Amino acid sequence: MTPGLINPNPKIHERKSRQARPEASDEDSIDRFDAFEVFEYVRDITDPEHPYSLEQLDVVKEDSIEVDDCGNKVMVTFTPTVQHCSMATVIGLCLRVKLMRCLPPRFKIDIKVAPGSHASELAVNKQLNDKERVAAALENPHLVEMVEKCLASSEE
Repeated sequence: MTPGLINPNPKIHERKSRQARPEASDEDSIDRFDAFEVFEYVRDITDPEHPYSLEQLDVVKEDSIEVDDCGNKVMVTFTPTVQHCSMATVIGLCLRVKLMRCLPPRFKIDIKVAPGSHASELAVNKQLNDKERVAAALENPHLVEMVEKCLASSEE
């Protein structure tokens, strides 16, 4: 047991095997973004406290991602491993930064904790979806370093 961890013994889930996306049969067809593609972007983000991916910790799942390609909206709902997770905002910030880097700027990205999964659910959701708060967080060198560390494995 590592001292100081919020959840020293998280349950580790098996990773899904990567599936190749079926190729479009028509060269003129429009490649639309969907939950599968967004999940592929975020599944390998490393948890801030553990050497496991968000997928392995069951923090993100493909079925908790909603994509409205025509409406230019993406919503990722994540589930912290414990209700009092102090890293929930960092995890949400990692998800946001990763998607900001991967998706076209036309998308509005919403990040939220799953209903009932966090003791401060409303406060966390408000913080993660407020442009000014996100911008201020990304000006904090310590926080940016933590986010970059979490994203490093997902960008290799």
